[in-house]
Amino acid sequence: MKASAELGSNLQSVLVDLIELHVQGKQAHWSVVGKNFRDLHLQLDEIIDDARLFTDQLAERMRALDALPDGRSETVTATTHLPKFPAGEVDTSETVGLVTERLDAAVDNIRAVHDAVDEEDPTSADILHGFIEKLEQYAWMVSAENRTPRKAPAKAPTRPAGRA
Repeated sequence: MKASAELGSNLQSVLVDLIELHVQGKQAHWSVVGKNFRDLHLQLDEIIDDARLFTDQLAERMRALDALPDGRSETVTATTHLPKFPAGEVDTSETVGLVTERLDAAVDNIRAVHDAVDEEDPTSADILHGFIEKLEQYAWMVSAENRTPRKAPAKAPTRPAGRA
């Protein structure tokens, strides 16, 4: 099978976001400071490793479809959907929010192109499903660092009202 221009463009769009996620993840990894530094530092390594693996898997899928992946820095910078990562040291709490935002942005773009990809190439769509699953899991795990527990809803009385 040979990818149409639309399929190649959709996969390229995901590719640049995954490359940027890897690069920004490394920047976060190097610049994070503060409470729970070590845990977040190590968790960022996991995200970075998977982003790199996903990038390679997608680029190789593109080549199998005779599409040409473009991972050059100027292409990534010009076309990514991820916001820029701030310069300098970043507190762990802020890093959690920034990384979660970038994971969500990558997933949002994958979801945006998914149906068109699935229509032309269900195999590529299956690959995207795996990316979504893992990136959403990371977003949950990272964002949990800044969450406070939800209060359980008040239980309704088990006896009918007015009876003793």
